[in-house]
Amino acid sequence: MQIDWRWYFVLVINFIVLVPIMHVLLFKPFLNIIKERRSAVDGALEAARQMGVKREDQLVAMKRELELARAKSKELFEGLRAEGLDKQRQALAKAHEEAMKRTEKIKQELGVEVLKARQTLRAEAEKFSDGILEKLVKA
Repeated sequence: MQIDWRWYFVLVINFIVLVPIMHVLLFKPFLNIIKERRSAVDGALEAARQMGVKREDQLVAMKRELELARAKSKELFEGLRAEGLDKQRQALAKAHEEAMKRTEKIKQELGVEVLKARQTLRAEAEKFSDGILEKLVKA
């Protein structure tokens, strides 16, 4: 088999001419597209990573705020509870005091009524005894 050197040189020249042309027309745009896609993917990954970090920070901040709100509500609840218990004690003390005053007043009224009843009974007993004495003296 013999090599035809003319065609060999035509092919070599063809190769030498077409490689730069193909490099400019095909390979360079293709490599640029791959670089752009790679940078877009890397950018998206970095943005996702940053969003994840931001989300974690926001979750921590939200948990902190929730704990503060819980502590504040618990403190407020305890304050209101203590205030309610204090008002309840005051109301019970006032009711007890009023009940004691009424009981004392009723005792005084009963004492007066008892004195009146005793005086009435003594007066009636004296009348009755005078009546009996008169009947005995007459008899």
